[in-house]
Amino acid sequence: QVQLVESGGGLVQAGGSLRLSCAASGRTFSRDAMGWFRQAPGKEREFVSAINWSGGNRYYADSVKGRFTISRDNAKNTVYLQMESLKPEDTAVYYCAGAPRGYYDDSNYDYWGQGTQVTVSS
Repeated sequence: QVQLVESGGGLVQAGGSLRLSCAASGRTFSRDAMGWFRQAPGKEREFVSAINWSGGNRYYADSVKGRFTISRDNAKNTVYLQMESLKPEDTAVYYCAGAPRGYYDDSNYDYWGQGTQVTVSS
């Protein structure tokens, strides 16, 4: 099994940037697609972005398209989410997840990290 640990969250002002990292350990994840989800207080967890195993295909929610960039470094067993032009509505706990059978539905992912808090102040 793969264990995931997210990092890089924090408090940032609107318009600022953060880069989240998701480090994998255990078996290699280099053949697994990976995704990022987020959950704001009182809301359901929602899809943010996903990337296929090679990094050649990337997918984004409309709400983050053009502002967020997903990438991966299989040699480092790490997936990244670069977040630019952050808005207060981006405030949430961000989770990475792996091995989906479909990118957009969180029930399709086999393993999850514990999450990292992102708070964007106005």
